[in-house]
Amino acid sequence: MNMSYREAKETYAKIGVDVEQAIEKLKNTAISVHSWQGDDVVGFDGGGAASGGIQTTGNYMGRARNFEELKQDLKKAFSLMPGKKRLNLHASYAIQSGEKVDRNAYRPDHFAPWVAFAKEVGLDGIDFNPTMFSHPMVKGGLTLSSPDESVREFWIEHCKACIRISEYLATEMNSHCLMNIWIPDGFKDVPADRLTPRLRLKNSLDEILKEPYDKKKVVVAVESKVFGIGVESYTVGSNEFYQNYAAKNDICCLLDNGHYHPLEYVSDKIPALLAFYDKVALHVTRGVRWDSDHVVLFDDELKEIAKEIVRNDALDKVLIGLDYFDASINRISAWVTGERNMQKALLYALLTPNDAFRKLQDNGEFSELMARQEQLKTYPFGDVWNEYLRRQNMNDDWFDEIKEYEKGVLLSR
Repeated sequence: MNMSYREAKETYAKIGVDVEQAIEKLKNTAISVHSWQGDDVVGFDGGGAASGGIQTTGNYMGRARNFEELKQDLKKAFSLMPGKKRLNLHASYAIQSGEKVDRNAYRPDHFAPWVAFAKEVGLDGIDFNPTMFSHPMVKGGLTLSSPDESVREFWIEHCKACIRISEYLATEMNSHCLMNIWIPDGFKDVPADRLTPRLRLKNSLDEILKEPYDKKKVVVAVESKVFGIGVESYTVGSNEFYQNYAAKNDICCLLDNGHYHPLEYVSDKIPALLAFYDKVALHVTRGVRWDSDHVVLFDDELKEIAKEIVRNDALDKVLIGLDYFDASINRISAWVTGERNMQKALLYALLTPNDAFRKLQDNGEFSELMARQEQLKTYPFGDVWNEYLRRQNMNDDWFDEIKEYEKGVLLSR
């Protein structure tokens, strides 16, 4: 323990914060790291570049082109990330050998190689997502809400297969599996009928949930979006639709902080849902004027998101996952930067005297509350962060390793 850390402990102790307890809580909080940053959301099933309102910009060297390369890159990224990690997979990352099958016929064994990898690198679990974009059965931009019954049936079967795969992943990893459903369905211009597509979506979801599964193992979630490229005027799976559907059917809502109007804040939505849901799922990203999925930074909204999780004692209730993809910079650096910033935000929240601040708010002492909150911003947070890293045999000077990896591995792709 160095002198700066000892002094930081003493400084925080004066305001009632137990730094050792904060480090211990952070160390045991898992963050789900998304596979798709490594290959620009392409996947392995021939779907090609992302579609359905998803757009990856940039052409930086070294995109992972297959399972072996993606594993290699993830392993490098994980080695530079502190704390507990999980892996978040899309169904399009199925590993198929021999006869190929379509997404509606995916099986658990297609993901056995991912389980072996996760165990090899000591991950805490695997989360999963049906891949309902970049496929010819997305007809007219619609999937589960399509007027074409054959289209709906294809994607219903895909989601049912994903439930079976999720239960397999949970069993193998001895940890829950969050299975999140996001669809790109919507219309570019003003629709003639807003209700009927939502009724079709509701019926499709009802059919999906008929697939039996162990709720202790699989956490089914639905994810809304306000708009996307090509669906500017109407999104079938709106926030209101999914919150009502999830509440009525005892499943989970997933909040993506890029999926709302720029003046809406997910940090405010988290406590609203915690009042009614046992679990809340979270995709952390950074939208610049729209759902652009920029790399997560240690910015004000990320800090507020982390504060709401921590001060509401919800580290075990909010399932935290990353969801961004930037092809304009080194992809391993993007992974590490975002994961570390999520960890920093949680530590910052854990080093906040939340009970004291809550008491000031309840007593109407808003002048003092503002002053104390602002004072906290210059406290020795960095010294605590460095000690947290040191205990995991890491430090904050990691980018040279990225440059060496780029030179030795990525440049040859």
